[in-house]
Amino acid sequence: MFDHVDPFIGTDATDLPAPTGLAATWWWPKPQVGNTHPGATYPLGMVSACAYSGAYPTGYGRYDLSTEGQPPVLHDRLVASGFTHFQQSGTGAIRKYYNYFRVTPMLGPLDDLGRAWEIVDEVARPGYYAATLESGIRAEITVGPKSAVHRYTFPAHHDARLVIDFSLGGLDIPYGRTIPLRAHLASVGPGCAEGEIVVEGAPLAVRVECDAQHWRQLLWYDRRLMPGGTRLDFDRIRPTTLRPFGLMWAGPTEPGQVVELRFGFSLRGVEQAATTLERECGPDPRLSFERRRATTEGAWREHLGKVQVDTPSTDKATVFGTALYHSLIKPCLAPDESPFWPTPGPFAFDLSTMWDIYRTQLPLLTALAPDRAVELANALLQIAEEEGNLPIGYRMARGADRFSRQGSALAHTFLADLCALGLPGVDWDWALVHMHDDLRRTYGEEFLLHGRTHPISHTLDIAFGYWCTAIVAGRVGDLTLVDQFGPLAARWANAFDPETGLLVDSTYYEGGRWNYSFRLMHDMASRIALAGGDDAFTTMLDRFFGFGADPVKQPGLHPDVEEMAAGYGLHRFEGLNNEPDMEAPWSYMYAGRPDRTAQVVHDVVQQQFGAGRGGLPGNDDSGGLSSWYVWASLGLFPVAGQNLFLLNAPAWREARLDVGGRPLTVETTGFVEPEPGGPVQHVQSVHLDGVPLDRPFLTGGELHSGGRLLIGLGPEPSGWGTQHRPPSARAPHVDVPLPRLTLP
Repeated sequence: MFDHVDPFIGTDATDLPAPTGLAATWWWPKPQVGNTHPGATYPLGMVSACAYSGAYPTGYGRYDLSTEGQPPVLHDRLVASGFTHFQQSGTGAIRKYYNYFRVTPMLGPLDDLGRAWEIVDEVARPGYYAATLESGIRAEITVGPKSAVHRYTFPAHHDARLVIDFSLGGLDIPYGRTIPLRAHLASVGPGCAEGEIVVEGAPLAVRVECDAQHWRQLLWYDRRLMPGGTRLDFDRIRPTTLRPFGLMWAGPTEPGQVVELRFGFSLRGVEQAATTLERECGPDPRLSFERRRATTEGAWREHLGKVQVDTPSTDKATVFGTALYHSLIKPCLAPDESPFWPTPGPFAFDLSTMWDIYRTQLPLLTALAPDRAVELANALLQIAEEEGNLPIGYRMARGADRFSRQGSALAHTFLADLCALGLPGVDWDWALVHMHDDLRRTYGEEFLLHGRTHPISHTLDIAFGYWCTAIVAGRVGDLTLVDQFGPLAARWANAFDPETGLLVDSTYYEGGRWNYSFRLMHDMASRIALAGGDDAFTTMLDRFFGFGADPVKQPGLHPDVEEMAAGYGLHRFEGLNNEPDMEAPWSYMYAGRPDRTAQVVHDVVQQQFGAGRGGLPGNDDSGGLSSWYVWASLGLFPVAGQNLFLLNAPAWREARLDVGGRPLTVETTGFVEPEPGGPVQHVQSVHLDGVPLDRPFLTGGELHSGGRLLIGLGPEPSGWGTQHRPPSARAPHVDVPLPRLTLP
């Protein structure tokens, strides 16, 4: 799918055709923009580099801070004051994120540093970004896992410059700037410098080399050059004492002269940064760019080649290829790079956040790259070992912003799936200790003492966390813990009001009780019984998804409190504009109504995603949104933590997945190319390797074994999937049976 990726999708405000039918009844509470950037990235690498305008939230683009409605404009055109590293991928309401070591190619004096030039002729492909500044300088960037190489083509000029700002961080939005706490940099030879800045408690070191060795190499401070200076040191920097500082190369250029600049990064000092630079980019600075670009392109082709779809539509192939690409950018896996503890081994950051990615992106990573999933699992466990908790979110920073309000025990779902699959490489006795301990922290203490906790969604999280931890306890043979965890996992029922069948009144993080009431839990049979049975549960879902409802008006620019309150008062599905209810379309399947799942998923896939810069319905959230599309369009959906994959009508005539090295083909009969607002296709039959499959799900073991999945489709609902429901309150995929859960 490499040739179908368009990294510009999601960089502009949502610009999709007006929704029709069911999709017109869904309400979008979150910003109507994908918040992605088109910069150079490496699969799951720690570096991403792009043009920097200071815009929200990645540093690229035109928009100001927004948390709801249409995004306000910060710049009326695409501009850049340089090119930065460590940009985020589709995050939401995060006021600052990285953008360190800004590189600015210039033809003017140093006083012009910080000026925003218009950029044109942008080109972006996986691993490569290019743009031309209005000064006429062409910029190209490629990256490795822990490195970046810039190539600048200059017009003729008597004193061209490449300026690196070591002091810049964050965004240009109000209160969005960050500054280094400490810093040092030094020239260590012709065309070579190194330094380190401490950013929010994390030391970020760099080795930088420039192939223009006949240019002058100078340090600068407060926009003034320091001829003869070879070192700058700063300690205890405060916002009131900060003056910009950095490094510069300058000299005359002929028309079309090319200068390359390359960076090696490390969170463990300049020596490791230098080693990384040579390992990833080679010993010769003059040969770095094309070598690095080719290697990174090869890595992306390998990752993106793990899924293929058959479609006559170029736009649909582009939407799918880009969704797969967005799904594989984050988290950042940085082995041997933890700045907070000295031991080697896996390390990860940019978990932004588990709340966004645990349902869809992590199961996709587990399917396509199980070795990287195991690496991430061990990184999470190492974080718990050193810091005392399994993270909900984790940045290249120490201490703050752990996102605990969003959810609890979300890493447990990821670990449970890895455990149930039997993937090698994780010490499950070690994992069990941290999973158990984590459940008793923060909201977990109140859950244990009182049977539930508020915000009430944390009750569901923690109860399910106990279910997931029981799977690990079963694997290691700790039946005492299995028996203890069963009744605790059953406390999910304490979160519901039996009079309404919905969650009790509480505070909710983005959304309301309707958005959180239809998640895929481990005991859906009891959940549906609590709501009054299949028909009552289906009626509730129909209301939530807007069957028979009038179209809604989406929030505009700067929506007021009344407008937002009225929208939330609809108690409506958020149409993949936000995360809390992205599982809900598959709840119908537990009530024997796969036809309803087919309708809702069809309208989301066909109407909520598109080609072009405005092709996403909301924040991509580190690939959580895009990976939802990948799964749903394939006719599969992971039930995170339960090692199950629900089946539905695929959006492709045929698809092929490389699942951990084993091919899985999804073929169809009776397929009709789906269209927005067009007829829905329904599953009539399923065969797995020629054997009829009446149940509407695959186990994780079946999916990861590969094979041939043949799905018969037709225009009307059939009896398929209505009798054999997905399993509830049992774990058929582990050797040790878990106790049947009973409601407290």
